[in-house]
Amino acid sequence: MPRLLIVHHTPSPACHDLLDAVHTGARDPAIAGVEVVVRPALAATVSDVLAADGYLLGTPANLGYMSGALKHFFDQIYYPCLDATVGRPYGLYVHGNLDVDGAVLSVEKVVTGLRWKRARPPLTVLGTPTAEDLAAAEDLGAVLAAGLVPG
Repeated sequence: MPRLLIVHHTPSPACHDLLDAVHTGARDPAIAGVEVVVRPALAATVSDVLAADGYLLGTPANLGYMSGALKHFFDQIYYPCLDATVGRPYGLYVHGNLDVDGAVLSVEKVVTGLRWKRARPPLTVLGTPTAEDLAAAEDLGAVLAAGLVPG
């Protein structure tokens, strides 16, 4: 069964709302046959990454960069997963209060090195997530999960 790994750093209510929405989308009952695994960035392991077929990454924008927790995740998995995960799809959501551009860029540089394939443009949210933002997050989760269904 294909596995989607959601790796997140969720320090705020806004980040929690986005995580809930992507998780809901990924577990949509219409998408059968995909296991969804959720791991905090500080707890996700090389084994989690190697066992997954796709990735959904979530981070706040901290001082113009991805969270330290997501950076730590990448530092731990980069070389052990470099050759084994080439071409796997990923998605990204980023929450910020003022700006998210640096955080998006920092994640995209790492996943470019890993040679993962972007399944959808990053979802970026400034301030309190709106109903539209949460719907877009659900859609992001559903798209990543559905893309793993053999067909």
